[in-house]
Amino acid sequence: MPDQVLLKTDTRGRNVAVLLQIGRDSAAFETFYREHIERVQRFIARRVDDPYLAADLTAEVFVAAINSAHSYRPARGTPTGWLYGVAQNVVSAERRRQTRELRANQRFSGRRLLTPDDVSRMEDRIDAEAQARQLLRAMDDLPAGERAVLELVALDGISPHEAAQVLGIRASTARVRLHRARARLRDAAPPLAISSLADFSSKDIS
Repeated sequence: MPDQVLLKTDTRGRNVAVLLQIGRDSAAFETFYREHIERVQRFIARRVDDPYLAADLTAEVFVAAINSAHSYRPARGTPTGWLYGVAQNVVSAERRRQTRELRANQRFSGRRLLTPDDVSRMEDRIDAEAQARQLLRAMDDLPAGERAVLELVALDGISPHEAAQVLGIRASTARVRLHRARARLRDAAPPLAISSLADFSSKDIS
């Protein structure tokens, strides 16, 4: 057990060191990108069903990570939790933009950068996350704070503690909101969504 704890601590220390350098060291960014790209792609694919937009937002997450890496504080949580917070901000910003305008030029620009293989891979990722998007739709009537915690824990597979880090709330508050959200969803959601919730909840970390 002590060896496992030491290994976990050493791994986190290396991840922190890499994160703090990604804004000025291309090799550090490459390491960080390879370590986290699949997590970010899955996070985006659960919330977006357009492969071109998903590719654009994935790129925006890493650009934002480079620009804000200097603000990361290890005492507040893990690099992965911090990156989920960045991704959450990027998706939220996109939703706000969509309510204001269509952004047609930006979409067209993104499409020129993708090869057919890129599109195919992103479509596969989006198809794989269809069940998660269905569950997200079932969450539409939840209070915003409860929904945010449930998304991160049930869909993105992070712990309530890390979800609290992403959202900037206490861990105890996150656990309370998670409990309430699950109860509300079970009472109000259609059977298929409840089944999906059970599938995702089985992967939670308390």
